[in-house]
Amino acid sequence: MNFRHLHYFWATAKAGGVMRASEQLHTTPQTLSAQIKLLEGSLGCALFRKRGRGLELTDDGRAALGYADQIFALGAELEAAIGPARRGQMRPEFRVGIADQVPKSIAYRLLEPALDGPEPVRLLCHEGTLADLLAQLAVHRLDLVIADEVMAPNLSVKAYSHPLGTTAMSFFATPALKATLQGAFPQCLDGAPMLIQGAASAMRQRLDGWLVEQGIRPQRVGEFDDAALLKAFGAEGRGVFMSPTVLELQTCTQYGVEVLGRSDTLVEAFFAISVERRITHPCVVAITAAARGQFLAQAGAGQGR
Repeated sequence: MNFRHLHYFWATAKAGGVMRASEQLHTTPQTLSAQIKLLEGSLGCALFRKRGRGLELTDDGRAALGYADQIFALGAELEAAIGPARRGQMRPEFRVGIADQVPKSIAYRLLEPALDGPEPVRLLCHEGTLADLLAQLAVHRLDLVIADEVMAPNLSVKAYSHPLGTTAMSFFATPALKATLQGAFPQCLDGAPMLIQGAASAMRQRLDGWLVEQGIRPQRVGEFDDAALLKAFGAEGRGVFMSPTVLELQTCTQYGVEVLGRSDTLVEAFFAISVERRITHPCVVAITAAARGQFLAQAGAGQGR
């Protein structure tokens, strides 16, 4: 079996399609498809089947993916054990997965203590869905996953969710948009244009419930999976948006907006998910200790109306 062909199959399965995998591997979709066909020929089975405009794994493909995960995980362990890092030519790697709903500024603050520890490390960050990151954690391709929700109990992954802290949520608008809103917060949101998180976000579910409790019906002018894109639209005055209170000052400065108000009942929580029940990894120890002791407990500057 050609392991290059196996790697192409593995990358395509992880990326969710040929087009995205070809971009990551810097090759053409045609080349990638041809290499996967060769692998299927050598194994004597189909690994993918068409589903709409995309691809999905066959039963044989899912089995092959499981073996590929183990093969490449062992390769990474081999390199770590006897490769350049062992010989002191490279810093040891600290591999972190960041769930795509975690704000980038929060992720930086959480991970910063790992870079300031007594042992210098090379930080490798990967962003993706929580399910994909947990799959990589299960086969030890990641040392840690940072998420805004605990691991679902029905998953077969043997890992543990360690709470890092929480932050309230604040609502922002440009000065021009703020001037058009009527009444005090939160009633000023009723009928106001609002930019909200995508349906997959844990915070979106909490926001929907909070709006119902407050009897508020904003105009939902946009939904975004990417928090940075949401704020970019908010900076142009397209709608009110929400962001962690701990980032108030940074949000106002960076996007030229003002605070409308904040809700202490809308709380975003962050977790370190590790295969360790009792944390011993020095980088994870530094992260959890710093997070629990500092910024997530701090509120942003300024008072909203």
